Amino acid sequence: MQAENPTWGGHQDSIKRSVHLALWTLAWAATLALARFGPSVLWESQPVASWVAVAANLAVGVGWIVAHARYLRGIDELQRKIMQDALAVTLGVGWVGGFAYVVADGADLIAYAASTGVFPVLLGVIYMMAIVVGNLRYR
Repeated sequence: MQAENPTWGGHQDSIKRSVHLALWTLAWAATLALARFGPSVLWESQPVASWVAVAANLAVGVGWIVAHARYLRGIDELQRKIMQDALAVTLGVGWVGGFAYVVADGADLIAYAASTGVFPVLLGVIYMMAIVVGNLRYR
């Protein structure tokens, strides 16, 4: 009889947590797309349907936040530190950069209007870069 490998169980748990978070992420992205494009593609002039889509997006978003918090509590200490550092950098850049843009735009220093879609993409890139830097740092 062979003894069970304790690291395999931990690995399975890690995969399960990652898949759970990925499913919540996909669900949130799907409800966001539905709320954004539903009024122009799926239904027209039906504000009730639009409000339902927005409410669904908010509800799934809360579930996604809870799933992410559980994911962070479930990963090992080093990965949690790397992710928390990356989240702190992303929040800081978003907060400082976002308000700098608002102030510069208010002072008519911005010649063009940036699309609101650029901001989350920029934050996503910053987050990914911070994760890579954190992983290299603690190698």
